[in-house]
Amino acid sequence: MKDAAPQTIHLKDYAPPAYLVDEVQLTFRLAPTATRVLSRIRFRPNPEAPSRDFFLHGEALTPIRAAIDGQEVRPEITEAGLTCAVPDAPFTWEAEVEISPRTNTALEGLYMSRGMYCTQCEAEGFRKITWYPDRPDVMAPFTVRIEGDAPVLLSNGNPVGMGEGWAEWHDPWPKPAYLFALVAGDLVARRDSFVTRSGRTVDLALWVRPGDEGKCAWGMEALKASMRWDEDRYGREYDLDVFNIVAVDDFNMGAMENKGLNIFNSAAVLASPETATDANFERIESIIAHEYFHNWTGNRITCRDWFQLCLKEGLTVFRDQEFTSDLRSAAVKRIEDVRMLRARQFPEDQGPLAHPVRPESYQEINNFYTATVYEKGAEVIGMLKRLVGDEGYAKALDLYFARHDGQACTIEDWLTVFEDATGRDLSQFGLWYSQAGTPRVSVEEAFENGTYTLTFEQRTPPTPGQEEKKPLVIPIAVGLLSPNGDEVVPTRVLEMTQARQSFTFEGLASKPVPSILRDFSAPVVLEREVPRAERAFLMAHDTDPFNRWEAARSLARESLIATIREGAAPDADWLDGLAAMLRDDTLDPAFRAQVLALPTQSELAQVLADRGHTPDPDAIHGAVEGLRDAMARHLADLAPHLYESMRVTGPYAPDAEQSGKRALGNAMLALISRRDDGALAARQYAEADNMTLALAALSCLLRVGRGSAELAAFHERWKDDRLVMDKWFALQVMEAKPESAAETAARLTEHPAFDWKNPNRFRAVLGALAGHHAGFHRADGAGYALLADWLIRLDPVNPQTAARMMTAFQTWRRYDAGRQAHAKAALERIAAKPGLSRDGAEMVGRMLG
Repeated sequence: MKDAAPQTIHLKDYAPPAYLVDEVQLTFRLAPTATRVLSRIRFRPNPEAPSRDFFLHGEALTPIRAAIDGQEVRPEITEAGLTCAVPDAPFTWEAEVEISPRTNTALEGLYMSRGMYCTQCEAEGFRKITWYPDRPDVMAPFTVRIEGDAPVLLSNGNPVGMGEGWAEWHDPWPKPAYLFALVAGDLVARRDSFVTRSGRTVDLALWVRPGDEGKCAWGMEALKASMRWDEDRYGREYDLDVFNIVAVDDFNMGAMENKGLNIFNSAAVLASPETATDANFERIESIIAHEYFHNWTGNRITCRDWFQLCLKEGLTVFRDQEFTSDLRSAAVKRIEDVRMLRARQFPEDQGPLAHPVRPESYQEINNFYTATVYEKGAEVIGMLKRLVGDEGYAKALDLYFARHDGQACTIEDWLTVFEDATGRDLSQFGLWYSQAGTPRVSVEEAFENGTYTLTFEQRTPPTPGQEEKKPLVIPIAVGLLSPNGDEVVPTRVLEMTQARQSFTFEGLASKPVPSILRDFSAPVVLEREVPRAERAFLMAHDTDPFNRWEAARSLARESLIATIREGAAPDADWLDGLAAMLRDDTLDPAFRAQVLALPTQSELAQVLADRGHTPDPDAIHGAVEGLRDAMARHLADLAPHLYESMRVTGPYAPDAEQSGKRALGNAMLALISRRDDGALAARQYAEADNMTLALAALSCLLRVGRGSAELAAFHERWKDDRLVMDKWFALQVMEAKPESAAETAARLTEHPAFDWKNPNRFRAVLGALAGHHAGFHRADGAGYALLADWLIRLDPVNPQTAARMMTAFQTWRRYDAGRQAHAKAALERIAAKPGLSRDGAEMVGRMLG
């Protein structure tokens, strides 16, 4: 267990490692509770280090022996690691330790998942395997020998030897310890190959448990598509002879980019039409691309320290977003990314967990695998590309790969590359990495004598530890439309650098209608009083797909706010505009499905809080349900026709065309179900030949109070498929009435298949409750209490998953006094738990202030 009184680590205190590593040799003698790990490591003093103290990290290791240059030594060992007297010259360190993978429930280091040995070493898991300087700026080639009775023995790099009960692997590329990987178990492989642009053949394998072979095809196709795309778009060729992916059932994250041996949560790689939805397929495609792209942006070039995490994650998220945009719909992908940013990162920026894209300090680095580092980090890359242009971006990336290959780098290195490649001064732009919070940009407009003026003013609210904010560089993409809907000024990027700044457009015949922040060109909140008529105009005529969707969404949001605050009827103009967009067959079905998606209830709560109102989750839920009923009535004639026209004939394919049709068809089904009591949904469920249609139909049935027979049949059919059963668990919580969501979740935790130690199953039930806005924020605190009970139970077993689930409480202060009292009591109960992990203590401490 981790120390509950952790030390705060500061970026300003970084010092180079005292010793560097030239080579690592590891031998694993596998046994469930007594694995022996033998290490042989060649060290040399680092001439740039300020001290020569020899320290190796190590946690939960049973020491057997240690030696330097063949002579046994007795190091001083603490809970955090060891120190030892060493030569002031190159030397060879040898050690033997014993670890227990079977009892390692934290799923960090070497652990077992249903009989399979596997590893997760990012961020600081390698220290649970053997003594080592477990920091990302210590890089070395690894040679690994695995001895055990498992039929498949895998590690990083290329295979160099294999026999009965053993295998040897060598990774020639220097890597930090967090990229180490080992897998051993009874596995079968789906094999393929890829020929690189230089003509090398790379052997590919996707390893799964026997019985899962039929769920591998999509993952393999996604991997090959990623390899081709990275060559075409970034000029990056794969650099080993083999590339392996392994599906693991018990995994805290989505996947891990270990060099040549990517380890994946099964949910992020296994799919078949019968067991996975279109959204699952797209997510798998994206995650496989993300981990593969890390081969260069994360592995070949890694981060100097964990404060630079966004250097690899923000850049790689941006790259996987580009990949999906190219393969699917760029407009729909942008909408999906912004919806996620607003749902996950904006609340983070506006609450007690706010931190810069590059944090200044941390107690537990696992707590900084956040939406700010990942999603906002990607937005910063997107802004940088927008500012320097496609050519400047490509030139800078080529320089980045050439200059820093094989290095552990910083944000300063990254920005310097862009300055050298483009000649721009990016010192002010660098504030995006060091300044927390979501900027708010207000807009004023004026028109006189053919000149149109837009005046912007930016401010960033205070965040914990940062009261004063400096003006940022904000690229604001703007287009102007004439009153008849023609675009009179195409998209122009206005570069805002001051707290208040004006921009003019001349030679206009009439006052234009502005389309501001096109393609969501910066992660800001735009504050502008826009008349309903203007929003409706943009919804009908804007040539920028994102802003057209944004206009429709803002009309829906304002209609909901008016209902919540004043009991107003749904906005008739929005309903008419929605019907017009749905009838427009020139629009992508996936785009039309996005237009139908209402603002989330959590987003509405934040809007109310921003406007000085205390949000009432029950009133918000009621308003959303009322608007959905109004949509069902208003579109009653159109919905059946559109539903039928979106039917897909022929074999199932998870491609953009079919997925878009199913998305729009299922959206129509949800509206129809509100008027036919689920009759059409029952028919769709009975006839469905894929999970996308079946799960959507079952969701509709549960929402109208039906579906018990179908739910039981679903369970009976899929009770032996863990990933499908995760859907069964989650759906019941998500579709529960607010007043019964907590009881539904509690009942499901008593189900024999509820394995609370499995992160996927825990998230399926308790994560679904946390995402049920009105159910989790129930006035009597039942949602808070239930989640707190389970987090207290999970923390000593898996502190990483527990800490990430604690973020459900991050918005607790925006609600009424009664709910605040219940939430605070739940948090204080977690904080008072004896032996609370370092992960949990930091999260709860920040939320309680």
